[in-house]
Amino acid sequence: MPEHDYDRELAAIIDHTLLDPEATREDFDRLVEEAKEYHFRSVCVHSSNVEYAAKLLEGSDVIPIAVVGFPHGQMTAVAKAFEAHDAIVNRGAQEIDMVINISALKSKHYIMVLDDIQQVVRACEDKPVKVILETASLNEVEKICGCCLAKAAGARFIKTSTGTVDGGATVEDIRLIREVVGDELLIKASGGIKTREFAHQLMEAGASRVGTSHSVELVSGESFSGGY
Repeated sequence: MPEHDYDRELAAIIDHTLLDPEATREDFDRLVEEAKEYHFRSVCVHSSNVEYAAKLLEGSDVIPIAVVGFPHGQMTAVAKAFEAHDAIVNRGAQEIDMVINISALKSKHYIMVLDDIQQVVRACEDKPVKVILETASLNEVEKICGCCLAKAAGARFIKTSTGTVDGGATVEDIRLIREVVGDELLIKASGGIKTREFAHQLMEAGASRVGTSHSVELVSGESFSGGY
């Protein structure tokens, strides 16, 4: 580990992410080893891979996170809740990052959105749920409504993005989310976080967690090679 330029403050709030559908077991081995070496907060993977990650993380200070309803959030609430419950109870996930039903939100079907999030929150019991808004796909009113619905449903975090569409976290969106949810919910910034300076700007704006697949570059000062 390059101690001279190692950003410990940033490392402690990073969810080290690997959501590439073509990722191999060797890629997950590397992800976990990096997370343990740099003391990232977590590793964030698909629910089908979280059990493998959780076993590799046993005895470390890094927690496993599973994404649910990824990347579009269009399955039924029952299916999404089942995926979340299975990831926690049977596969060792300690947190869930769920994708909001973007279509329902944009269609103003707010009861459907609320029920979708509530069912996942109930399925996770005491485990934190992050609601991914996909902010780049929403206008300001939709962002505000999404935040309010997630708050009402009992989510623990608002998360900006999946990283699968153009656009990602912005300082302006973090500030807006903080204004809407106050201090009651935490915020995870994700998508397009390519420099350490930008990560710290997001933190200063109110983000308490950062999701990226380029965590090592950000905390070690190595050159950025592109990607999510």
